[in-house]
Amino acid sequence: MPDNSEPMKPELCKTMRDVREGVDALDRELVALLVIRQAYMAAAARIKTQREAVYDADRIEDVVAKVIAESKRAGLSPDISEPVWRLLIERCIAHEYEEWDKQRA
Repeated sequence: MPDNSEPMKPELCKTMRDVREGVDALDRELVALLVIRQAYMAAAARIKTQREAVYDADRIEDVVAKVIAESKRAGLSPDISEPVWRLLIERCIAHEYEEWDKQRA
C-alpha cells in the first residue's frame, strides 16, 4: 500500500494482501457513505406525515433505473448493482419504518 495511506489502485496490486488492503479501505469508505444514506432515511421518516408513504414502489423503480444507468456509464456490471441496490433499498425502507415509528412514539 502506498505511504500516503491511499489504497493501491487495483491494476497495481501484485499480491492478495494488496487486494485485501484495497478492498478493506474501500469498504470503510462505503460504510461512511451508507451512514449518510441512512441519515437521509431518518430525514424522510421525519418529513413523511403518513406511515404508508414510507414504501413507494414507483420511487424504488426510479432509483434502481438510475443506478443501472449510472452503473453502465461507470463500468459497474448491472448484475452487481441491481441486486445490491434492491437489497439496500429494502433494508433502508425497513429502517425508515423503524425511524418513523420511533419519531412518533
